[in-house]
Amino acid sequence: MKNLVQKTLEQVRAQLKHYPVEVEFPDIAKWQHGNTGVDYVHSIDSGVAGPHVMILALMHGNEVSGAITVGRLLQAGLRPLKGRITLGFANVEAYRRFDARNPDATRYVDEDMNRVWSSSRLDGAEDSVELRRARQLRPIIDTIDYMLDLHSMHEEAPPLIVCGPLEKGIQFAADVGAPEHVIIDVGHPNGKRMRDYAGFGDPASAKNALLIETGQHFSTRSKDVAMDSACRFLIATGVMAALDLRTFMLAGAPAQAKQRFIRVTEPVVATSYDFEFAEDYRGMEIIEKAGTVIAREGTREFVTPYDNCVIVMPSLRQLGPGVTVVRLGHIVAR
Repeated sequence: MKNLVQKTLEQVRAQLKHYPVEVEFPDIAKWQHGNTGVDYVHSIDSGVAGPHVMILALMHGNEVSGAITVGRLLQAGLRPLKGRITLGFANVEAYRRFDARNPDATRYVDEDMNRVWSSSRLDGAEDSVELRRARQLRPIIDTIDYMLDLHSMHEEAPPLIVCGPLEKGIQFAADVGAPEHVIIDVGHPNGKRMRDYAGFGDPASAKNALLIETGQHFSTRSKDVAMDSACRFLIATGVMAALDLRTFMLAGAPAQAKQRFIRVTEPVVATSYDFEFAEDYRGMEIIEKAGTVIAREGTREFVTPYDNCVIVMPSLRQLGPGVTVVRLGHIVAR
């Protein structure tokens, strides 16, 4: 008879790998008062016609690599060649609550801020810490031509670009040129990401956005990838010159591995806290044979739908009913 007593999220997390906090969480309070009318958002105008680009950190409160990058760029006093650069911190309330003793608990306060970016949510009557902050940021984001949303990962895994499903996003990822892995997907079933918001997700709009997952949240490597990715974004959009950003970029840049493009075909969504992976997947594993069991939930088995199936961002740290715990994809020619 099936055990009717479900695990709790705390029990699930207790069984997962512990990652040390290798980087210092910067004090971002000094960046509270900017010049945009919105706290924690700063804008630098070149005075020359060009695109308005934005680098946004802390969509999730424990994703510190982006915060380090935005802070360093603000400290550096960037001067764009053309257009305007806007730098911001998103979920500041969740970041303030970070506790290294429970590092997964401060991803958000009330709800995932990267699932509220639809007009129905933003214009609706619902209230949460994350919705309030998204509504504050929205007037600025509505003016952005090119967006870079900096994230990091629950697990130690190769960094990747999430470019959305449209050809313009795929090309933008290729223009930026790194990280190596590019994920082509339509988002999540439980809410719209900011990367897909409004013109960013409209094939008829010239606006464009990328989401970059820089690596495990608290690793030194993730911090370095975030800065390198931000520089590549600024160069690709034409607002900064490579020569001006060279000291911020990873050693050996611009030499990079050839990018690999992976199209996500389906999410795997948990319905309970009893979901378990069949192996210790970390991401970008290629499962050779269709029909291979990759996870179980009670008596249900989840299998690969085709040969050479790629495992994309598996994690149980935010496990719960309705949560996407992994996505499945296949490599496509580019």
